[in-house]
Amino acid sequence: MTMSRARVARRIAAAAAVGGGGIGLLGVAAVGLLVTEVRLARRTVGNGSEDPPSADGLYGSAFAHRTDRPPLRLAFLGDSTAAGQGVHRPRQTPAALLASGLAAVAELPVELRNVALPGAQSDDLARQVALSLADAPPAPDLCVIMIGANDVTHRMSPAQSVRHLSDAVRALRAAGSEVVVGTCPDLGTIEPVYQPLRWVARRLSRQLAAAQTIVVIENGGRTVSLGDLLGPEFADRPRELFGPDNYHPSAEGYATAAMAVLPTLCAALGLWPEEEIAEPAHEAGMLPVAEAAAQAASEGGTEVTAGRSPWALLRYRRRRQLPTAETTHPAVTRRVGEG
Repeated sequence: MTMSRARVARRIAAAAAVGGGGIGLLGVAAVGLLVTEVRLARRTVGNGSEDPPSADGLYGSAFAHRTDRPPLRLAFLGDSTAAGQGVHRPRQTPAALLASGLAAVAELPVELRNVALPGAQSDDLARQVALSLADAPPAPDLCVIMIGANDVTHRMSPAQSVRHLSDAVRALRAAGSEVVVGTCPDLGTIEPVYQPLRWVARRLSRQLAAAQTIVVIENGGRTVSLGDLLGPEFADRPRELFGPDNYHPSAEGYATAAMAVLPTLCAALGLWPEEEIAEPAHEAGMLPVAEAAAQAASEGGTEVTAGRSPWALLRYRRRRQLPTAETTHPAVTRRVGEG
């Protein structure tokens, strides 16, 4: 299965590179059945219509006294998951959690700007990149992108999807930003989605995630597989880790995801050793890029970084406990900065 997914991912990436219309990942004969399943799923899954809380601001009040270095600049791009839809407090969003984590590790304030848009597909990334770079120079030190789920559910061509992502990563890297992409989550984990749609959703989302990984690595970024939303916890405890709409993560679910992504963000900024791996039971290894991408798509929390072409390094980094809100609450640091 991994080798098959690697071949498909490579074909999608190749089609994106030459501007092809894309490779259909689903037979036409299945469309009628899937339309019925989609209608049933939409009746059960919440619409997530409530706007996510704004978490923009300066994090790391404990380090506001630092004058030797400017605050780190963090930008968040993507869809409703990046925006934090499904929670009610800014500090519960993944962007705020990761800004707090970076501040604690770097011992520097972190200036967060989130331009993610609920419902966004990859063709919105060009607009979001422009917003993220509007105040440049300097460009954000780090840009995090979470995108892809809406591309699958709205049947965007996979080649078109990864071409938009490739362009976004290339533009951000050219501006001087480090880029970490949380690849398309495994939509087969959504509880109200039934078979055969669940199987198809898993297949499509994992193939897109693998193709995303290839183009991100080729353009100098890093990826973290969101997979089944970063771990078996979501399958074992869906009532706790999914929000009220049964689609977006709950506050605890976002925290679980952020703990898995934080090590890659810190590594991208050189905040802890590259050789550290996540879990003692796993070993990091070099694989051809497409094979590394396919393997990562199957296991949430897996990081892929560029090796010597055409190889990529697969890592399983140790999850880090997030800092408490008391040391990183954005409102405190805003007041300090304004003084």
